[in-house]
Amino acid sequence: MTLNGQRIVVIGGSSGMGLATAHAAAEAGAVVTIASSSKERIDVALAELPDSCDGAAFDVRDEAAVADLFARVGELDHVVFTAGDQPDRRALAELPLDQARRTFDVRFWGAVAVAKHAAPCIRPGGSITFTTGTVGVRPVPGAALASAGSAATEGLTRGLAFDLAPVRVNAVRSGAVRTPLWDAVPEPQRAAVFDTFARRALTGAIGEPQQIAAANLYLMENQFVTGTVLTVDGGLILTGN
Repeated sequence: MTLNGQRIVVIGGSSGMGLATAHAAAEAGAVVTIASSSKERIDVALAELPDSCDGAAFDVRDEAAVADLFARVGELDHVVFTAGDQPDRRALAELPLDQARRTFDVRFWGAVAVAKHAAPCIRPGGSITFTTGTVGVRPVPGAALASAGSAATEGLTRGLAFDLAPVRVNAVRSGAVRTPLWDAVPEPQRAAVFDTFARRALTGAIGEPQQIAAANLYLMENQFVTGTVLTVDGGLILTGN
């Protein structure tokens, strides 16, 4: 299969794994729309992408905005959902439930809204690819809600593979990846966290956005894959460390 000439929308495509996916898809000949909440980041990203790419700023938590995006895009072939926000790191006992619920707004309910409004636009052979994390199967202290969110998205992946067929629905379960979401962590602490993840992984390294992009392209191109959660984590969940 090839992506040449296909229409692809990358939600969260202005940075990190999404931007790397947009680059890889464009290099494969696809026409790519990147979408995120920041017009400024979109403009910066488009400056480094081919002229065939375009962008749209919208709030994935706003269903009307999601519907409008896909109405404007029209027929397409693939959607990749990499949107995420900074997790709330407060202990559950200190987190009011209304704020706890909001931790699902982007990564889970945003994914639901995108699937709902993108699916009718997707041509035969097309796909939706979500993004989850190893925290869903290997929790760490203080990340119960992040673990629940990743597990919920993986369940959504399998359920929608049935409900939206023949549109294919898959997910990439990523390990620790060097993306701008880590920029909020001070550099010495960030370096120590990366070093810890690298020592735990069988590959001895943390991930790079281009490696997640390669997994996204595989799931778009291979028309015999659906309902699959593809783990790309350097073997981290195998080590037990």
